[in-house]
Amino acid sequence: MLEYVLLAVPVVFLVVSVYFAYKNVVTGKRTRKSAVIRQIASFAFVGTLCLITSMVAMAAPNEAAAAAGSDLNKGISMIAAALATGISGIGGGIAVGGAAPAAIGATSEDPKAFGKSLIFVALGEGVALYGLLVSILIISNA
Repeated sequence: MLEYVLLAVPVVFLVVSVYFAYKNVVTGKRTRKSAVIRQIASFAFVGTLCLITSMVAMAAPNEAAAAAGSDLNKGISMIAAALATGISGIGGGIAVGGAAPAAIGATSEDPKAFGKSLIFVALGEGVALYGLLVSILIISNA
């Protein structure tokens, strides 16, 4: 029963944080920008707390912690794979978002520039593919 309570604490903290941010924005006490910054900070706090708590719990010198140590390594490798895919996807989206309109504009002025501009768009997409490959390698070695 204690495990369920400990699992519910971060969720309750984040839900209460969202509720108070919503109330502050609706009443006009805070701006939307400050509410978003507070939400990101509270999410980072809860994420860091959860990671530190699990690492400290696995450092205990008993058989259960030794058996669960491989689970911790697998969990952290899954987080690393998700971060590699997510961040590279965001970076690729930003790159394509800037290169594609420029490529369309260059092609409309000079149709011969299509091949050159397509290369720049493909380079932006390549960033996301490299992140996906790195995450596949991380998962396969976990």
